[in-house]
Amino acid sequence: MAQVCEYCGKGPQFGNNISHAHNVTRRRWNPNLQSVKAAVPSGGSKRVKVCTRCIKAGKVVKG
Repeated sequence: MAQVCEYCGKGPQFGNNISHAHNVTRRRWNPNLQSVKAAVPSGGSKRVKVCTRCIKAGKVVKG
């Protein structure tokens, strides 16, 4: 399953792990996604994956 917020589209960011010996390996930072039952425009509710930033901002109407 994709690590993407269904409201804002925020996804993982990529970068490097760098050890003391300067060995470089790829790594990723995942967004803090929560599975929430949210109201949908068609009149029901649906389980969606949204980031905590959208939940705090009030973009997600729980239903």
